[in-house]
Amino acid sequence: MTLVKYDVNEHVATITLNAGENRFNPDFVHAYLGVLDEIERATDATTLVVTSAHEKIFSNGIDLEWLVPVIQKNDIALAKDYFYLLNRMFKRIVTYPLVTVAGISGHAFAGGAIMCCAFDFRFMRSDRGFFCFPEVDLGIPFLPGMNELLKKAMPMYMVEYMEYTGIRLTADQCVDHHIVRKACPIETLMEETMTFAMTINKRRPVVAEMKKRLNQAIVRAIDVEDVPYIESGQFNIG
Repeated sequence: MTLVKYDVNEHVATITLNAGENRFNPDFVHAYLGVLDEIERATDATTLVVTSAHEKIFSNGIDLEWLVPVIQKNDIALAKDYFYLLNRMFKRIVTYPLVTVAGISGHAFAGGAIMCCAFDFRFMRSDRGFFCFPEVDLGIPFLPGMNELLKKAMPMYMVEYMEYTGIRLTADQCVDHHIVRKACPIETLMEETMTFAMTINKRRPVVAEMKKRLNQAIVRAIDVEDVPYIESGQFNIG
């Protein structure tokens, strides 16, 4: 099975996450990064859309079935490598030289919702799917870089509310709090997302420089502030 696939229509490249619940394990993340690299290198696309092939899930984030046994076996080196890889994915999206649009086609939980925050724009399915950060109930504190990513996509009062309560938001609630641009029934989600994406056709070097300046705090948090937490090897999971 191809974990991540893409196609190009005019100046818009569309990635389809195709790994079931699209949980973040090393195979999936490497495949995702590889496709991002290929689109940048081998196409002239200027706008990127990302969606999911799953009928009700966009992404459920960190693959705990993969990660928990690693931590339980005390393989700290592998766990560290994993979190650096995860950060590499978040940083790649937030600095990607194309304008990025998430077509959130179902549930976006935990790391999946954090990834959504890395995109420049978000559309979300209205008839099924929640947007949620359940880490407070899982006992997993956010890394500084993750917190900065959330602040990119939502007002601070919602960052605090969602992190401290683990509340699940519907697409309409996400619109109310300016987390997503529009909530759409699944039948029109991709049409609406693609119509919006087609209106944006900007030069890559300009977009890349704008992202470098706009997202400087996120990049610094990932590159600098996250490091001591990861290097400590204290992973409160499992």
